[in-house]
Amino acid sequence: MAEIEDDRFVPGAVQLVVDGTPQSHVNLDDPSDLFFEYIRRIGHVIDLFRPSGAPISALHLGGGAFTLPRYVEATRPGSRQQVIEIEDALVDLVREHAPLPKRASIRVRRGDARAVLAKLPAGMQGAMDLVVVDIFAGARTPAHVSSLEFYDLVRPLLAPDGLVVLNAADGTGLPFVRGQAATLAARFANVVAVAEPQVLKGRRFGNVVLIASNGDVSELDWLPRLLAGGPHPARMLEGAELSELIRGTSPVTDATAVDSPAPARELFGRG
Repeated sequence: MAEIEDDRFVPGAVQLVVDGTPQSHVNLDDPSDLFFEYIRRIGHVIDLFRPSGAPISALHLGGGAFTLPRYVEATRPGSRQQVIEIEDALVDLVREHAPLPKRASIRVRRGDARAVLAKLPAGMQGAMDLVVVDIFAGARTPAHVSSLEFYDLVRPLLAPDGLVVLNAADGTGLPFVRGQAATLAARFANVVAVAEPQVLKGRRFGNVVLIASNGDVSELDWLPRLLAGGPHPARMLEGAELSELIRGTSPVTDATAVDSPAPARELFGRG
């Protein structure tokens, strides 16, 4: 069950709620205003990894209310973007109640992300500056979009210094996040994790933003500024700390993949 609700506290803003879980927040009057903590962190990545205001090519796996495609269009006009979203009715609902900017170059492809990835045009290979993986069925990330086999479809789409940015939600001990970090580390030269410190310690449920690239380390010298941009408090794991996070964790395969854990309903005040 999906519904679009007006934000009672932010004029001009709406929220997409799916099965009782808030999934997207959009300020229609100012799409550069990002609400959820993890989305703001991804927004800072988008701001920093290319020259300010320069157009990019972006692929968004998981559409929701198209918060990040709207953000890219607002902050990097002229960007070319594609969105893959499985729920036809959800796309229609969002387009009716929160239409995309008419000037934006945002193409929506309907279908399962993994299935659609396997059929994308050859011209997209090696052309994406950014691939955002933010795929949820209700409140959980499906297992089949978390494995090595899945990322073997994502990796060829990236430009040589392009980024994969993954939103991974997890709780105590971070088993899902550790698996995703180990999986990315098996396919990309550089992987970092960013989140609120208590989430990174596995002490409470929350969202961890994982960033992966095969670019040179020097290409990622903007990462320290990502922390400075907030939201605060924030911590980044890279290098030895990232290795410690995934120590003893095997990359996820189709044979071992599981859905991400579901948050407690009371986490969103809807218990």
